[in-house]
This record gives sequence, structure tokens and C-alpha cells, in this order.
Amino acid sequence: MDYLVGIDLGSTRLKAAIYDLGGNLVAMGSRPTERFHPDPAHPDWTVWQPEQIWGGTADALREAVAKIGGPVAIRAVAVTGMGMDGVPIDAGGRWLYPFISWLDPRTAPQLEWWKSHIGAEKVFSVGGNPLWAINSALRILWMKEHEPAILERTDKWLLIEDFLNFMLCGRRATDYSMASCTLLFDQKRLAWSDEMLGLAGIDRRLMPDAFPAGTVLGQVTPAAAQATGLAEGTPVVLGGHDHLCGALPVGGFRPGVVLDVTGTWEIVSTSIARPVLTPQVHRAGLTIQAHVARGVHAAWASTPAAESLEWFRRQFAADRTAAADAPADWGTLMAAAAKSPPGAGGVLFLPHLSGSTCPVVDPHSRGSFVGLRSVTTLGDMVRAIIEGLDYQFLDMLTSFEAGLGTKAERIIAVGGAIQNEFWMQNKADVVGKTIEVPAVREATPLGAAILAGIGAGLYKDEQDAYEKVCRPGRVYEPRAALAQSYAEGFALYRQMYPALREIHTALAGRAFS
Repeated sequence: MDYLVGIDLGSTRLKAAIYDLGGNLVAMGSRPTERFHPDPAHPDWTVWQPEQIWGGTADALREAVAKIGGPVAIRAVAVTGMGMDGVPIDAGGRWLYPFISWLDPRTAPQLEWWKSHIGAEKVFSVGGNPLWAINSALRILWMKEHEPAILERTDKWLLIEDFLNFMLCGRRATDYSMASCTLLFDQKRLAWSDEMLGLAGIDRRLMPDAFPAGTVLGQVTPAAAQATGLAEGTPVVLGGHDHLCGALPVGGFRPGVVLDVTGTWEIVSTSIARPVLTPQVHRAGLTIQAHVARGVHAAWASTPAAESLEWFRRQFAADRTAAADAPADWGTLMAAAAKSPPGAGGVLFLPHLSGSTCPVVDPHSRGSFVGLRSVTTLGDMVRAIIEGLDYQFLDMLTSFEAGLGTKAERIIAVGGAIQNEFWMQNKADVVGKTIEVPAVREATPLGAAILAGIGAGLYKDEQDAYEKVCRPGRVYEPRAALAQSYAEGFALYRQMYPALREIHTALAGRAFS
């Protein structure tokens, strides 16, 4: 029996998953991803300590390997995870400063500098990135300003997956999908952009060489073998960005497929043959990124999703049978929503509790209920939130198709929300398209394992791997009887943002105690 290992560096857990070539999960180990706040003068500064990232991952690997009786059958390993957090490494391989976490707000001044000196449109036209304070280049600029001696000693700035690969095999490198997260990568050339590096004043020597995902980097070193339980000499293969790896085992990398990853946030992505770096795509809030699947790019956008339901449950849906302030359980809320008719009793919800990211980029926009009456029920409001989130998804989908010139032939849903049958059926009804929910466990580390298998020659390519690991699951068909009602509801939904924009902008400019 041959096995492959996918390591998933998440913001809450470090996972090591072992799969057979059919995509069956045979063993897993995990450890928490620990947040640290080392500077008392800046309690909101948040870092990941490299020793905890490596130590926790090594422990998770050792746990998983022990469950299969040892590493002899493991043919290769690859890493996936979060995209933008990096660490400076010196020529001797020592880390010089912790990873500045994506949760850390310190790079806000560098973001403003970038906006005024380089501009959002310019960076998108080269790298396909929206400007976020968490972009890797802004961490390097912060280091240049506040810790210049450390940056001077730095040999390479390694993103968090690249750091783990370095600890496993000693190679300093990255893949195209991770390099795409930095603001410094040219999507058309698939190479570091001398232009962006020059505008930012960042030395090219800091950036590791970039290769396609699935490239063999090296072999597990003796020291790494001792720490992890992996066999010395096991091939270490380049993985890539987590949500793109998660597309591989469910077929989300194929043309015409839209992958909808819904949890606290919703990530909507599709593959495209070439990078589309137009102003229209930029204004819609899309990111264009090299895919982990070879020969294609990804277009994607993200926005808060289940966060809206959790906010409502926590603040307004108390369980009257439990202790004071205990929120209602999800089953109770979904049952109440199901009793509300389609259209939620005339209530609409604009899910902009954290601003708007796609298809309109507006951080000042706010969440809103419209149409509340004295007869509005709890179920109406919960249903309105779900319908509002699904209208938002349809709005994003429409923006994708218009900006990219693509057509959503299939929609595949993964993530925590797929457990909510009411939500999934409503999404199919609102969009008017079939929603497929594959029966795949732990898609993200499985995607990394697939890349390990491609690198090791156990799969011919992504399509070959997908055909071997795919697991059909539940299918939600849209109900034709609701099509007209939801088409009318979507038209009203699209009027909400422009109608409320000036009010929300004014509210954002006021100070509230």
C-alpha cells in the first residue's frame, strides 16, 4: 500500500493527514496553531513563533505516522496552508523574527504608503492582487522601516509553507500560487516582478526561486526524519495555497466549474486559462492568482458568510430553555427559518457586516435588514440572512461571468456550510443551478497529498488524481416553482447597496461611543 502525506497549516490547527492513492484518509495528527502577543506595548500585535509552527507540525506528523505503524509506505509529502505570513531566514538557516500573522494590524501605515506611491490599479495590473494590509510585501516594508538590521541579515523571506518545506528538506523555494500572495509576482510571466520590487524598494535577493506546484524540492533530511517520524529521503514536493489545493480532489480546477467554499467566510473561485488583469475585474474585488493546477490561473473572491448567522445567533437568538444569554442551537434556528416562506415574509438582508468585498469593494458599507414589520418573526430574519448570503453569492457569480467571460457550468460546494441542508437547498433555489456537494473528507490536505503524488509520479496529472479520489455526494436541484420569486428578490437585493450607500458612508464617518 502506498501512502501520501498532506500537511495543512491552518490558523487554528496544524494537521498532518495520510491518504492512500484512492484519497481515503487513513491517519491524521494535529496540534493547535498558537497565537503569541510578545510586545506588551502593542498587545494587538500577533505572531506565530517558528519553533511552534515547526514543533507542532513535527508532533502532528509523528502522531499520524505512528497510526500506520511507521513511515515505510509513505511515498511523498507536500504542504499547504495560509497564504501571506512570512519569516526572515539568515544564510545559516536561522529565523530572525517571528511570522507577523495575518491577524496583526501593524502594517496599516505601509498599506497607505503603497496606495499613495504605487497604487492599487498598478499592482493589480501586474500581480492580480487587491491591496490588503496582510500582503507579504507590506510585512517586508515594515521590517525595512522598524528592523533594518534584521532585514540586512536576511538571506530569504520564506512564506509559512516554504518555511516548513525548508525545515523538512533544507531547500529555500516557493510555488507560483504562494508567490502570487506577495504583491511582487508577475502573473503573466510567472516570475518575480522587477518592476514591483523596484517600486517597493525590496531587494530581489530576499525572494526565493519560484516553481510550479508539484515540483520535487528535495528529500527529508536526517534531522527532520528524527523530529517527524518520516523516513529519511522521503520526497518533499511543493504544495501551494490552501483553497487552491482544496480544489483538486473535488474537480474545482477544471474549466467551467465554480468552487464555493463556505464557512465563516465564503471563497468563490474558478479556473481561467490566462490571467485577466483588467480594471473591471479589479473593481469587482477579484483576485487573480496562479493555480496549483498547472497551466491555469484562478480567479477568486471572498466575503464573510456564516459569520452573519453566528452574529445573529449570538446577539439576538437566545435559547429560552437554557442558561441566560445562551444562544439557540442551530437546529432550532434552521427549523424556524424553514417555517418562514420563501422571501422571508418580505424581509431582505444586506450581508455587509464587515463591509463589502465583491462585487463592490466598499469597506464603509454596513449590514442592513430592510422590510421589518411588527409581524416579522425570528424565522423570517434567519431566513432573510440565508437568502441575503445566497443573493450575495449570485451577485458574485454574475460578476465573475461578466468580468472573466466565463460561464458557470457546474457549482461544487465544500466547507462547513454543506452540513446545513436548508442553506444548500436555498442556494440552489436562489441561483437557479444545481449545487453538488462531494463526499470528500479534509479536501485541503488531500489536495496537498495529490500534489505530492504528482511529484512522486504516482498520478499522471491533476485530472488523473481527481478521477482516482473523487467521491460523488449529495446534489441539490433548484426548484422551478421558486425561480420567479427569487429572480424578483434578487432584483430588489441589488438595489439595496446603492440605495443605502450614502447613509452607510455617513455612518462610517461618525464616531460612536
